[in-house]
Amino acid sequence: MSTDIAIRFGVAGRYAAALFDLAIEADALEAIEADLNTFSAAVAVAPEFREFLKSPVYGADDQLRAIVALADQAGLGAMTKNFLSLVAKNRRLGALEDMIAAYQGMLADHRGEVSAEAVSAATLSEDQSRRLRSEIESVVGKAVNLETSVDPDLLGGLIVKVGSKMIDSSLRTKLNRMKSVMKEA
Repeated sequence: MSTDIAIRFGVAGRYAAALFDLAIEADALEAIEADLNTFSAAVAVAPEFREFLKSPVYGADDQLRAIVALADQAGLGAMTKNFLSLVAKNRRLGALEDMIAAYQGMLADHRGEVSAEAVSAATLSEDQSRRLRSEIESVVGKAVNLETSVDPDLLGGLIVKVGSKMIDSSLRTKLNRMKSVMKEA
């Protein structure tokens, strides 16, 4: 939670807020979101490019050229391209991932949505994901963006995180608790 606050109110948050305000004025919230998702996906498949962007060893001009080339190749809109160029010129590419996360958080708040994460021991079916999302929505009273992931080490059950709250009903945690109780006895 403190990391979210640092992102929202730090350098990343200020850049994201400026982009968000411009996107509202231009009625381009979803277009910017789509562009940022496209950019993030392109960087995610090339870890060496991510390191290039974060590295202070390379000059701002080299990083700017790389950002512009990627933006052009990905077909990003002018506003997103200008934003990415500004971030590169100001040598803030190291905080770009946090800027994107802050923008997405602001957009979710604007839409009245809440983000939730569910980690399970096995992949959830569509029906299970839908039912879990519905349950979370009934508890929080808002629309929920649910991200699911798999951690086989859980053995069974779920870990659900909504904001700063976490519900851990995994078999691994239950076994660890039982193990602690038995050690005390």
